[in-house]
Amino acid sequence: MKESVKATVRKILDNYLETSNRRKTPERYAILDAVYSIGGHFSLEQLGECLEKQKFRVSRATLYNTMHLFIQLRLVTRHNLMNGTTYEAWYDNRTHCHQICTVCGKVTEINVPEINEAIENAHLRRFRKDGFSLYIYGICSSCQARITRRITTDNKLKTKDKTK
Repeated sequence: MKESVKATVRKILDNYLETSNRRKTPERYAILDAVYSIGGHFSLEQLGECLEKQKFRVSRATLYNTMHLFIQLRLVTRHNLMNGTTYEAWYDNRTHCHQICTVCGKVTEINVPEINEAIENAHLRRFRKDGFSLYIYGICSSCQARITRRITTDNKLKTKDKTK
């Protein structure tokens, strides 16, 4: 992630903590830095492991509470996908599509300019849009190939059994 984005999100957190008279704890900043260092989706377990690698240990409750704060500040978004709940850095990444395999659960982010443009041009009443996530469900090429091989093998076995 760009250093300018990291500086901006730190400033957003600083401003919020100062105006709401909350403490600027090292845990909050360590978690924020870890979130913006991880590329793509991550679970709370993966975030905890990332922090431990940096020799920074935080409780599960601190992770939950801090992520809840970051979601409110719109620095992080939460996805409820097939594999469970994942999170993602949201600042500077507010328009993207996901393709999700319904067989293996693999999530891939894709760029579809036509969808971005259509949503940007959509006129919504009494609503200010500032981002979107789109989920497209289907079967990835790896799973499709595996299914095709299994069907082909099953058909060959049936044909072989009929000729006996």
